[in-house]
Amino acid sequence: MSAISPFVGLLFDRSVVGSHDLVTTPPYDVISEAARRHFREESPYNMIRLDLGAGDAAGDDAEAKYMGAASELRSWRELGALVPTDGPRLYPYEMRFALHGRERSIRGLVCAVELEEWGGSIVPHERTMPGPIEDRLRLMRAVRANLSSIHALYRGPNEAVAAYLDEQMAAEPAAVATDEAGVEHRLWVGPPDPAVASAMRDESLMIADGHHRYSMSLRYRDEMRSEHGAGPWDRVMMFLADAAIQEPPVLPFHRVQTAGAVDPSGRRVLDLGEVLESVNDDKLVYGVVQKEDGVLVHRIAELDGPPPTVSALHAQRLAGDDVELRFTPDAVDAEEAVRTGEAIAAYLLPPTDASRIRDVIDRGERLPQKSTFFWPKPRTGLVLRPLDLDAA
Repeated sequence: MSAISPFVGLLFDRSVVGSHDLVTTPPYDVISEAARRHFREESPYNMIRLDLGAGDAAGDDAEAKYMGAASELRSWRELGALVPTDGPRLYPYEMRFALHGRERSIRGLVCAVELEEWGGSIVPHERTMPGPIEDRLRLMRAVRANLSSIHALYRGPNEAVAAYLDEQMAAEPAAVATDEAGVEHRLWVGPPDPAVASAMRDESLMIADGHHRYSMSLRYRDEMRSEHGAGPWDRVMMFLADAAIQEPPVLPFHRVQTAGAVDPSGRRVLDLGEVLESVNDDKLVYGVVQKEDGVLVHRIAELDGPPPTVSALHAQRLAGDDVELRFTPDAVDAEEAVRTGEAIAAYLLPPTDASRIRDVIDRGERLPQKSTFFWPKPRTGLVLRPLDLDAA
């Protein structure tokens, strides 16, 4: 049972901060160091100052980073850069983009969702790592606000939610931002609707993006409950999209291998372009880039079993305890790591789709960490959920 509710949100006041393009960012975990510097230079109100602070400090300096984010948030509220909505609201959200030459859109609802343990009506599809959970928990303790929306999909089709979105999106949006890839993000502020909450109760939510933030939210909830009982920490901000009405693109996270044994199997092809044309999730075809006698070589290979390819790759090629990986959605970046000697191999994967991920969950399994890159991603900063205003 998925329990959703409206919440009092904080919205940037454009008369104070200027364009939303200048103050919003992608989710924290896809931001490079160069992009972090860029966002800090964009505006004194850019969300990077809250979500990632001053850098990757450790120990006491790290605590200063988190407390600095909390201080920034208080200051922005006091200065009127962030202003609360006039009561609890629901937030229709749309992302407009082009993919493979076709104009597309993904729309859904930003709301508060009652937290529950994994495996009920809220299910993960990827494994998590303890480091990012701890980082997000320390930030949450300091700022006491949901800075970004966890992205989740429900099976649908849900006519009541679709009708609500149609009605609210007929008006002008309250906030619009265009991101670095040209995706237009549009947010509306809508009234609470009991029919929408009722229609969502029977939906199961699959986390598309935000596994670490959801795991962190469970830990934070338990901490706060032990001291204060029930409260706004029992809920978390999510963007919910209907997977039956629209097909959210699921792009791959490629594997960059820095240590361990490399399997040289596969058929040699010309270059990276031919690899990307050949990878295929139906047939479990993936690409490999490595150096042979000092020469950069591209191959394609095929695996056995059901898709998605990433699961079979980890089970059949990357299962060794000595294998060390990093992950990137950029195939050129993966190839370059091998070219420069940073990595000994790169594994290039095909896109998959949400239904195949659901199949993995239905089998009682999870994908390896960083297996999917749902795109586009909800923008951080179009709406924030401070816990002190959501105490109902």
